[in-house]
Amino acid sequence: MKNGGSGKPAPLAAAPDDAQPHHLGHRERLRQRFLDGGDAALPDYELLELLLFRSIPQRDVKPLAKQLIQHFGSFAEVIGAPLSRLTEVKGIGESVALDLKIVEAALKRTMKGQVAKKPVLSSWSSVIDYCRLAMAFAEREQFRIL
Repeated sequence: MKNGGSGKPAPLAAAPDDAQPHHLGHRERLRQRFLDGGDAALPDYELLELLLFRSIPQRDVKPLAKQLIQHFGSFAEVIGAPLSRLTEVKGIGESVALDLKIVEAALKRTMKGQVAKKPVLSSWSSVIDYCRLAMAFAEREQFRIL
């Protein structure tokens, strides 16, 4: 602080009355970014945050979303993780883990619906996508003939 030669510190400038912490409105800004740009506008942890907002409405879920991504590796791996492994993460109870498993079930059902309407394995990338969705995060090894 400058003292202006008087020997006393100059008073600090007062913050404007309307100054708000940066986290206020975070959820709404995140929702709006999703509405404007879809899932491509958000990194994995922010998409996970959007889901966690619904499961944990009264808590800052950003650190938890980042922790889950760090622990499991990606959004897909969080969603695909077994219920028992999800609940090992501090802050994830059975209710939140169940919500994530419901999202996984919805994704699988959506993929099954899409598969019924077109050739499934028309490219190498579709084989990889199918395998990843169907069994990449299973607790037991699986053998399939495609």
